[in-house]
Amino acid sequence: MFGDNPNDSALKASWDDFCDQLKSAGDMVFRDSTPVHDIDRAKGLRLLARNVSLALQFQLENKDPDFPELLHYFDPLRKQGGDNTDALYVGSPINGEHTYRISGKRGTARYFAVTVVEDGATPWGGGVAGNLIDSDIDVAADGTFEIILSPDEHPGNWIRTTPGSWRVTVRQFFADWENEAPMDARIDRVGEFLHSPVLGVEDITRGLSDTVAWVRDSTVYWADMLQKWKVQPNRFLSYRQLDDNAIDATPGGEPLICYWEVPEDEVLVVRVTPPPADYWAVEFGNCWWETMDYRYRLCSTNCHHARLEPDGELLLVVAHDDPGVANWLDPSGHVEGYITVRWIGSAHYPVPQCVQMKREALSAYLPATVATVDAKQRHEQLAARRRGVIKRFGY
Repeated sequence: MFGDNPNDSALKASWDDFCDQLKSAGDMVFRDSTPVHDIDRAKGLRLLARNVSLALQFQLENKDPDFPELLHYFDPLRKQGGDNTDALYVGSPINGEHTYRISGKRGTARYFAVTVVEDGATPWGGGVAGNLIDSDIDVAADGTFEIILSPDEHPGNWIRTTPGSWRVTVRQFFADWENEAPMDARIDRVGEFLHSPVLGVEDITRGLSDTVAWVRDSTVYWADMLQKWKVQPNRFLSYRQLDDNAIDATPGGEPLICYWEVPEDEVLVVRVTPPPADYWAVEFGNCWWETMDYRYRLCSTNCHHARLEPDGELLLVVAHDDPGVANWLDPSGHVEGYITVRWIGSAHYPVPQCVQMKREALSAYLPATVATVDAKQRHEQLAARRRGVIKRFGY
């Protein structure tokens, strides 16, 4: 019973504080800047609930840099901060003063990058200590590779760590969802160390405190950040045009982001000619900066899936009902949110242009050559998305 253990009071207090802090985190959903629609309020609470498990992973379950594991971050059920619809993000804690080996099979994702991040002012850390991207990484003929993370120089694939290095993240962006395979790899600290199975009172109290702080701080951080785009709707701007915080941005090309507000009787047409690039993508999400449910909704496209116009233009339509165009972005019940365009490995970054109009004006506006789909083709588009997600995440 309570009191049988001398630490019962401390343990109960830590749990009570965890629950109280989590309860107060919900205030974010009801602040003045939050849209008043049911779906946005409901998804705000779901965002907090979803990210409890991610925070526990970071702050309690996979916190030891001596025994790190490469675990995935975002998936269809855990999202924040503009997660890439095409991506599989995995990572682990590290200590910048130690040496680590990442080894395994690279897989066949169109884009592959390994980034070491320093601790910093944001919930996701600070600046980038170093990274390796795609062709920077030597991969054997059988697909195997090895990367060393260390403060001391090593031959082969090596990222120099700094004393403040805190986490390593591996980004895999898939263009052809059904036919590109994910990485199969592990991370090990170099050396032999004895793992302690003991979870102490201080471990759990600190872990619970850090967990709820991360849930609160990370969700508020991204919600606040997206407000900077919201005041300039229908304009594509890069992250660093609006904010100078050091953050782990995708190496090889920064995203361009646009906030959209489209009433149910209106549509938004986005037009741009994609440049030659190693990879490019369009993502689509809600006011909490999380993607729509890309398993079941047509809420993204990329360099493999998009159908371009005869002159090479990409034409996207945000509409609440299916307009029959190939590159439809489905708002999934929302009337506002964000669009992100990524050009990676390109010599230049063209800025998409937006035109908003009433729904009944769309057919007259669209060019006669616009790529269209029928009901059967749309069904197959959606079915292929779910097959690709299952392949990527393994469920």
